Amino acid sequence: MGDAAMEGEGPVGRERREEIADVLEQLAVLAVRQLGKRDISMTAASALGRLAREGPTRLTALAADEGVSQPAMTQLVQRLTKQGLMARVADPDDGRAVLVSITDAGRRLLAERRRDRVARLSGLLAALPPEDQATLAAAVDSAAPALRRLVASVAGPGGRPVTPAG
Repeated sequence: MGDAAMEGEGPVGRERREEIADVLEQLAVLAVRQLGKRDISMTAASALGRLAREGPTRLTALAADEGVSQPAMTQLVQRLTKQGLMARVADPDDGRAVLVSITDAGRRLLAERRRDRVARLSGLLAALPPEDQATLAAAVDSAAPALRRLVASVAGPGGRPVTPAG
């Protein structure tokens, strides 16, 4: 076994992982700052996305998962409920409790935002030289499974990070 493997480096050394992380971080910034619509806040979009993926949840759990205070989440939920994007529903397990859920209008908004981001990014890709487009297509074909596993590793129940197996 090589020195890098003994030091927990794995098949890719720390320096190379940092280079990969830097490129992925730049892509994340591009997606958030350049491709996103400004129709709702990032916190609102994130909360709606979480509800779309995970289903109805208690407001306190949603606040904790999104890293905001309960009063801030209460205000956000009130605003999004007035806009018809969220709804309060009875908790089937506890008649005294209320859950927050995404509405069909909220799902449509998320789908529209995603279509818009994909269209914008597709336009940026179309402006690249054909050889760059081919390189990126091959890279996506190769990297997509690993990237999906990376995303899944941090999207456990309740959106909490999970420890990768191994």
